[in-house]
Amino acid sequence: MGVIETQGFQLDNTGRRIVVDPVTRIEGHMRCEVNVDKDNIIRNAVSTGTMWRGLEVILKGRDPRDAWAFVERICGVCTGCHALTSVRAVEDALGIRIPLNAHLIREMMAKTLQVHDHAVHFYHLHALDWVDVISALKADPKKTSELQQLVSPSHPLSSPGYFRDIQTRLRKFVESGQLGPFMNGYWGSKAYVLPPEANLMAVTHYLEALDLQKEWVKVHTIFGGKNPHPNYLVGGVPCAIKLDGDGASGAPITMERLNFVEARIKEMIEFNQNVYIPDVLAIGTIYKQAGWLHGGGLSAKNIADYGTYEKVPYDFSTHQLPGGVILDGNWDKIHPIDPRDPEQVQEFVTHSWYKYGDETQGLHPWDGVTEPDYQPEGPNFKGTRTRIEQLDESAKYSWIKSPRWRGHAVEVGPLSRYILGYVHATQGNKHCQRVKEQVDVSARMINSDLPKALGLPETRLSLKQLLPSTIGRTLARALESQYCGEMMMDDFRQLVGNIKAGDTATANVEKWDPSTWPKEAKGVGTVAAPRGMLGHWIKIKDGRIENYQCVVPTTWNGSPRDHKGQIGAFEASLLNTPMVNPEQPVEILRTLHSFDPCLACSTHVMSPDGQEMATVKVR
Repeated sequence: MGVIETQGFQLDNTGRRIVVDPVTRIEGHMRCEVNVDKDNIIRNAVSTGTMWRGLEVILKGRDPRDAWAFVERICGVCTGCHALTSVRAVEDALGIRIPLNAHLIREMMAKTLQVHDHAVHFYHLHALDWVDVISALKADPKKTSELQQLVSPSHPLSSPGYFRDIQTRLRKFVESGQLGPFMNGYWGSKAYVLPPEANLMAVTHYLEALDLQKEWVKVHTIFGGKNPHPNYLVGGVPCAIKLDGDGASGAPITMERLNFVEARIKEMIEFNQNVYIPDVLAIGTIYKQAGWLHGGGLSAKNIADYGTYEKVPYDFSTHQLPGGVILDGNWDKIHPIDPRDPEQVQEFVTHSWYKYGDETQGLHPWDGVTEPDYQPEGPNFKGTRTRIEQLDESAKYSWIKSPRWRGHAVEVGPLSRYILGYVHATQGNKHCQRVKEQVDVSARMINSDLPKALGLPETRLSLKQLLPSTIGRTLARALESQYCGEMMMDDFRQLVGNIKAGDTATANVEKWDPSTWPKEAKGVGTVAAPRGMLGHWIKIKDGRIENYQCVVPTTWNGSPRDHKGQIGAFEASLLNTPMVNPEQPVEILRTLHSFDPCLACSTHVMSPDGQEMATVKVR
């Protein structure tokens, strides 16, 4: 291939090829290959999803009211967001509007997912790209306590004795030789720059988050019956409200359960304020001082989101995270986005293992085709169909399609939502001023307040320098978690007020009977999934699903090249990143994990009954 240019990036695959397979600490199966030059700087990146998602095939001919239960199983991590997107798509197709209580309950379930998913992602999947666990054994617990009180003075768990106990537990764990989730880390790599005390603080909060997250998901069990995969309902939510009188104790939503939900929301708010936000700001400040502002990729150029969290149901102008598209890094102009427009959202398969009649043309999801065509090939391909040694990016190389907005590759996710929210706020949108406040405070903390407190030089980096980066992507998740906790409390208070006013409706079943449906209908549902904008498109004919297509965040971000050679967000984010040691690809994992890839959402596989697909040996 040599050197080619696309989207303002230069790609050069002539250098040494580094393969990371599998990429761990993600959901699903992913492979990444990069080329590094003589200075170990990444000059080319190739990301691939190595499994096929067949849900579109499975759903054909089924009852659309059941679709949510199938698509929810796409992923067990972003639990509930596919179900919510599905019921919204069906409701859109059939012209169903849900009661206010149902809207508020759905909002709380969605925001619970955001808080839970973001915290689990950072502490249990992503933090290990920033934190050297073994280094924590060298920390002075007294200095760790001082650091904790410096970055988060309100957190009650901050004594030297507390950190000493955690350090002792960690030492026993390490000395046992059974490191569990810490087994395959590149501990000791010079890519890690945190002092031992910061590492001990982060490991401690890893354990705290592990305890808390299992409590937060109980909100889903209150409103949806279980977690993972809570129940949803076309037309509303599958839970009744009865606060007093006979049978109150057996109703899903009672006063006692509402009190429980409120307590969990308060826990989320406190954890975000006292632990999550301070940790990310402190880690981001230290790495920023070390010059690690890499990983921006497409986030500095093209970003998109459908918009979410409307204050007034069905009034998208009241989105508290407004949507749109920004192109070429121009924050002065927000392009409107419409998932219904066949000219806006299209999927291409030029470099994907699928068949289209004309692979130079993209298909809108309502007209989407999911026909697998697995043929790993190309002059630079090495290996076999079942044992790939090197992919050829000039040919087909992924099970992920290539979605584009008006032909443009875009990055999606919390960072995109936060850049859009910030720009909307600066343009006067009253519904997202909290986003601007969060971002401005964070920038001041990273540039000035924390460096001064830590004895480091202050900086004057702009938001366009700070946000489009791996650090910025990680920070946006934390800020979104904080924002969702706050919005959730507003939703809760509105729900309680509505119930007190005598409204206990949770479902609209006027169009439940298929005999009331039109002969043909089509709809779209969108959700701000933890990893970015999610859309489901459905066509209904004679009461059955004629076509169903999901375009998920990791499909947008993890897309292979398209017919124009445009690269997706994963590939773009890795370019020009220096590596300390390519044999220990910490930098690759750090940036890829900042997206929280969900390859289970973007790709899936089915096998004939009884066929052995893999053998796993635990050593």
